[in-house]
Amino acid sequence: MNDSYQIPSVDLIVEEEIKHSRFISFIFHCQSVEQLKCVLTNVRAEYPGANHYCYAFVCSEPGNSVDIGSSDDGEPAGSAGRPMLATLQGANIGEIGAIVVRYFGGTKLGVGGLVRAYSSGIKQGLTQLETELKQVRYPGLLRCEYGQLQDVEFLLKKYDGVISDRNFSDTVTVSFELPRRYQQELNIDLATISQGKLIADFEL
Repeated sequence: MNDSYQIPSVDLIVEEEIKHSRFISFIFHCQSVEQLKCVLTNVRAEYPGANHYCYAFVCSEPGNSVDIGSSDDGEPAGSAGRPMLATLQGANIGEIGAIVVRYFGGTKLGVGGLVRAYSSGIKQGLTQLETELKQVRYPGLLRCEYGQLQDVEFLLKKYDGVISDRNFSDTVTVSFELPRRYQQELNIDLATISQGKLIADFEL
């Protein structure tokens, strides 16, 4: 899994007419299937009476092949959801969802035309989409003496760590989250300041 990746920072709508059919594409931040379903419910309520509400989502990091999905919602198999998903996957953006609403205009597009139509608004939207960097951190734990706490906190800050808890007893137990790429460097520095006595444990 990547330590960081781009995610949508704003929602986006692209509307276009293709051979008399109206296509409305929504692109949004999507962290779960439940969130996708919630947005889909809202879109159905806001745009009632449409013929199709097709969707695709990648609700994890880019390149993830598990937390993904799509639906043709009554269109010919493979003509809507899958090309939408392929377009999202090609953008190298994580936690992203797309819904395309179609109001049928009376002219059939054929499978090839549908593939192009359902991808078109998403491709346009991706060129305009504002994103932000998501930093992924992993849980860690270390125990130190009271006198070492200030140095430990300094090192965690140095390596972009975030302290989630401090438990004070005879020693201090520090729970934190840290990008994976800094785990080894942190332990080298901890060993340096403690003559090898301090080491952080990380969940696999």
